[in-house]
Amino acid sequence: MAILLGSIADDYTGASDLANTLTKNGLRTVQTVGIPDPSLALPDVDAVVVSLKIRSVPASEAVTAATSAERWLRQRGAGHVLYKICSTFDSTDAGNIGPVTEGLSDAAGGGVVLVTPAFPETGRTVYFGHLFVGGQPLNESPLKDHPLNPMHDANLVRVLTRQSRNAVGLLDLTTITAGPGAVKARLDAFRTAGCTAVIADAIFERDLETLGEVALETPVSTGASGLGLGLARALVRSGRISSGGATTADAIRPVGGLSAIVAGSCSKATLDQLDIAERSMPVLRLDPERLLAGPDEIAAAITWAGERISAGPVVIAASAAPETVSRLQSIYGREASGHAIETVTSIIATELVERGVRRLVVAGGETSGAAVDRLAIPAFLIGPEIAPGVPVLRTVGNAQGDMLLALKSGNFGGEDFFAAALAMMH
Repeated sequence: MAILLGSIADDYTGASDLANTLTKNGLRTVQTVGIPDPSLALPDVDAVVVSLKIRSVPASEAVTAATSAERWLRQRGAGHVLYKICSTFDSTDAGNIGPVTEGLSDAAGGGVVLVTPAFPETGRTVYFGHLFVGGQPLNESPLKDHPLNPMHDANLVRVLTRQSRNAVGLLDLTTITAGPGAVKARLDAFRTAGCTAVIADAIFERDLETLGEVALETPVSTGASGLGLGLARALVRSGRISSGGATTADAIRPVGGLSAIVAGSCSKATLDQLDIAERSMPVLRLDPERLLAGPDEIAAAITWAGERISAGPVVIAASAAPETVSRLQSIYGREASGHAIETVTSIIATELVERGVRRLVVAGGETSGAAVDRLAIPAFLIGPEIAPGVPVLRTVGNAQGDMLLALKSGNFGGEDFFAAALAMMH
């Protein structure tokens, strides 16, 4: 299988978001969970998104995993590799965006890497290097309080500089508006100045199209799904996309079985979605503190679901309000409490699948990653979009047989997302 575009995503929901964007913009796409086993037969596609869980691991581990994935993608024909990050750029001063970007640049022979988390479709824009969310600076928006990587600085040049060995430049909107030629000339100047990475402004999709056209001529870029949009459209315009192969219709063939929703995200969007879901389906809200204290809560949740799931979809949520999360983190530690919730929700998801669930919605990036890992799903074919950034996913090579999933980043989707997702999973 020869591919045109490769991507390495730093979490699983972000991978689905990108794969969805590539599919919508004309590329047949498959999402793998890690580097696939050689025995796994992947469908004929234009793009492969390798899903990793490297956003919050030590930087050295993230670089090792990302460069291994980059080698695998290059061996399968990828001329360009996009390192897919969150559109909120959430990271710490230790990384991992800077170290991975520089590691991928070194692996590809050096050069300047275009970096932008802009995705206007979801309200993320960058202007003079500052990230805005729905018109608010990141550090003033509700998204500043990420449970693992709080973001209290909207100046991305400053944020990325703190994570990087080398200088970080700013590619301003005026230069981007002037077109690909002006962007290339500016990048040459940055390269001469010793920059490895350049934060790029982007307000409109046309800015992303310009950046995608330029980035496609380089070996590596770093960005959110908006940059994927630009790269996909550049590839389509180049005439290099072939017809045939896997389609989105293949991804939503009926699978039967039962339906369930598991939520671990504590974002306001997910909490609102749970409130709406409660009006139409049974919702069990777990006590996060009891989950951290012992296994009894898990067994009770599975019993509760078993008594109801044959009559229709059920929802099991370990989501909690920000003040509850902060209190638990102060008691158990940020990483320990987060890992515990991920483990619990992944166990619950696996138990539900063993009891016949074949249509599963998972809310939360870390929650989704833990669930997919425990289920040992090797890859997904990308189906139609449920909500911006969230497609229907069909398992490929799954030991439990065909399943349909939706992996939702905590902040994504409208209030009725859960019902809408299940309605698309026949």
